[in-house]
Amino acid sequence: MLRTTAITAMASLLFTSAGQADVPRVATDIAPVHGLVARVMQGVGTPDLVVQPGASPHGYSMRPSEALALNRADFVFWMGEALTPWLEGSVETLAADATVVELLDSDGVIALPFREGARFAAHDDHHAEEGHEDAHEEGEHDHDGHEDAHEEGEHDHDGHDYGHEDGGHDHDHGHEGVDPHAWLSPENGKLWLDLIATELTKHDPDNAEAYRANAVAGRAEIDQAVVTVDAGLAPLRSGGFVVFHDAYQYFEASFDLSALGAISLSDASSPSPARIAEVRDTVAELGASCVFSEPQFNPGLVATVLDGTGAKTAVIDPMGTEIPLGPQFYTTLLMDLGQRMADCS
Repeated sequence: MLRTTAITAMASLLFTSAGQADVPRVATDIAPVHGLVARVMQGVGTPDLVVQPGASPHGYSMRPSEALALNRADFVFWMGEALTPWLEGSVETLAADATVVELLDSDGVIALPFREGARFAAHDDHHAEEGHEDAHEEGEHDHDGHEDAHEEGEHDHDGHDYGHEDGGHDHDHGHEGVDPHAWLSPENGKLWLDLIATELTKHDPDNAEAYRANAVAGRAEIDQAVVTVDAGLAPLRSGGFVVFHDAYQYFEASFDLSALGAISLSDASSPSPARIAEVRDTVAELGASCVFSEPQFNPGLVATVLDGTGAKTAVIDPMGTEIPLGPQFYTTLLMDLGQRMADCS
C-alpha cells in the first residue's frame, strides 16, 4: 500500500513538473507590462521583470539575472524602443529565439504624439498672442518664449523621451514621435491583455482556456477601475493642473482631463530656469489647482513653481514604483493614480 502511494505521488510530481516545464518563460520590460502579463498568466506561471521598480526605463544596466531572463525567454513583451532604446540590442542578442512583441506596434493601439513646450497647445492660444518676439516662423515651435532659448546647433533626440540636460536647457524641439507612456490608456491595457493571451496560447495551447479566461477577467477589472476613477476625477476637470513631466496624456485622454503644462520635458532631462518660469506663469495665469510631482525628482522645482500661487501639490507616479508586482498591479496603478490626482483637486 505504501509502495503504491509512493509511486502515485512520484507520478503526480513528474506530471506536475512536466506541465510546469511546458509553461512559456516570459520576460517583460517594465512593471506595468509585467502586471498585464501576470494577470493573463495567473494560476499558470509568473513572468520575469527586466527593469526593476524605481529604475528609469530610459537607461538601465541589467543585472546578470535579468540578462538571463531575456536569454531563456520564449516570449518578450515590451513597450518598445521608444521607451527603452537601450534594450533593443539586448533583446535582439539575448532573446534571439524568443517571440518578441512590441506593444506600441500592436494593431489597434492608441498612440499619441508628444506634446510640445512648457504650456500645452490646448491652453496656449491667448499666451501665443502676448508678443513673444523670439517665436520661430513656419511651423517651428516656441522654445519657452525666453531669450535664453537655443539659437544655434539645435539637437534632435531621435524623437524619444530620453533627452539629456545640455547646459541647463531641456530640448523642447526634437521631442517628436510617439509618446511611449501608452500603458496609462485603459483601452490599451485591455487590448494588450487579449494580445498577450493570444500569443501565449500559440506556444501553450494546453493552458489556452486559462489565458483567455484571465484576459476576460482582467478586462472586466479594468472597466470597473475606470468607472471608479472617472467618478473621483470630476472635480479636477474644472481646476486645471500641471505635471512634473509629460507622461500622463494617455490617462488624461481616457478621463477627459487636460494638463496645462509640464515642468520638465522628460524624466531624463532637467528643466531650464526659463521653462520653470513659464510653468510658474502658467499656474498663476490659468489658475491651476494642483502641481503634481513624482517621487524620484527634486521637490524644490515644484516648490518654485508653486511659489506665489494658491495651487496644491501631490506626488503621482506613472510607473507605480511602490505598488507590489503581480496580477493586480495594472488596475491598482490606475486606481492609485486616479485617487492621488482626485485628492489634489
